[in-house]
Amino acid sequence: MVAVNRSAIVVTPNQPFLDWLHAVDPTSSELKLADLSIEPTIYLIPECEAPEDVVECLRDVCDEIFQDQLDGWHRVRAVWPTDRSYETFCRWFDYSFHSVLLDLG
Repeated sequence: MVAVNRSAIVVTPNQPFLDWLHAVDPTSSELKLADLSIEPTIYLIPECEAPEDVVECLRDVCDEIFQDQLDGWHRVRAVWPTDRSYETFCRWFDYSFHSVLLDLG
């Protein structure tokens, strides 16, 4: 077992994401928030030791994560929200931080 010198965040969509998806993709009308959270995405980020480190890192990468989440559900970039700031990210997604990663492979 090897400790990985990285941290991770698990990202799950919130209601604003689902509302957007329903508005841009009529085929998604039956989806519920729970459906979007069945298999959340885990992102490796630089090692963070304090909550303020996580926020600083997220401010740097939130647009990239935001785009990945949007692309995973609807690939038409023309209808993606243009405001993908950290503040918007925090409304559209929940995240949990994990500082201990162990590689069993």
